[in-house]
Amino acid sequence: MEKKTILFDLDGTLVDTEEGVAKSLCYAMDKLGMEHPDTDTVRRFIGPLLQDSFQREYGFTEERAKEADLIFRERYETIGLFECSLFPGVEEALKALKGKGYRISVASSKEEEPCRQILEKFHVAQYFDLICGARLKEDIGTKIEVLRDAMKRLGITDKEEVVLIGDSRYDARGAQELGIDCIGVSYGFEEDFGEMRKAGVTEIFDTLEEVVAYLGRSAANEH
Repeated sequence: MEKKTILFDLDGTLVDTEEGVAKSLCYAMDKLGMEHPDTDTVRRFIGPLLQDSFQREYGFTEERAKEADLIFRERYETIGLFECSLFPGVEEALKALKGKGYRISVASSKEEEPCRQILEKFHVAQYFDLICGARLKEDIGTKIEVLRDAMKRLGITDKEEVVLIGDSRYDARGAQELGIDCIGVSYGFEEDFGEMRKAGVTEIFDTLEEVVAYLGRSAANEH
């Protein structure tokens, strides 16, 4: 079936957030009396829920992970959030997809308001029909919970008309679990594309320009 709605991951797909995450992690580690993380560790923090990442990477207890999360946010929510940049070709891709009549939404595990603030900072929020992120007070935080929430808010009942574009295994797994297609991009923060392929990504592309072209070819084949 021809895709009508495109869900975009944010970190690593639309926006390069590594600088802000790295500096905020270093801030948290300083406060906790621990060594600064290396680049690979920082990249593994980008995407999943922070508390889960602290537990996975450092073996923190749930209580310790919550403390680290709060310290990280002290810096990230005031400074680190805006230490980021759009990946090349993002605005052009959004403009092209909107011009072709697609509905476009963000579906990110980052909390919803920061997603909105980042997209507004780069003057691309207007391309989105919905900006959907984590809403932890409503127990919406994992990738699949956010994807399900985005589809509900967009009024989508047919999963075949939806595709997620993301850069990580977490995107691919969330899409697979929900039963929607996922297209991967290679320029983000994933270290092992084999993990994305295991989760059933349709294709992995090096640029969003290639993604737009692929969607165009797929739509043409449907007619």
